[in-house]
Amino acid sequence: MMKLKILALLGFLTFSGFTSKPADVNFKCLVQLTNYSGEGAYVAVSLLDATGKYQKTLYIFGKEKRWYDDLTSWWKFYSAKHESVDAISGASITPGSRKVFSFSLDDAYFNKGYKLRFETAVENQDYKEKDLEFEFSSANVGKSLNGTGYIRYVKLIGS
Repeated sequence: MMKLKILALLGFLTFSGFTSKPADVNFKCLVQLTNYSGEGAYVAVSLLDATGKYQKTLYIFGKEKRWYDDLTSWWKFYSAKHESVDAISGASITPGSRKVFSFSLDDAYFNKGYKLRFETAVENQDYKEKDLEFEFSSANVGKSLNGTGYIRYVKLIGS
């Protein structure tokens, strides 16, 4: 009888090990814009796989959904997937200012070839599909990574 209980317990522990939820990694991200002239920037922050395919929207700077289609590449993903972004959106970022946002992801994405992409658009100005794109890895945590358009730099901070 005791052997049966031990075997049942071992079976339960083995099975429950396969069904446990993976750990999350938590980050804060600082986005600093350049001192361009014009309206506030709309910024889409996305997780992409190693082939560049969109996986998830992490944050949107810009609350007016009527301007989302200015973020052309992200818009195609967003409108096809019908992803809810209400809880992960905030005001656009004005020229020269900075904003910080937080996000959590399954650690299966971290150090596994996934990338973070920052797309930017400003009313009556150019759209930057890859204002900044970098590998979502420990090598980029704590570094200031320079953008190519409206973003001066982004800093990923572990929390």
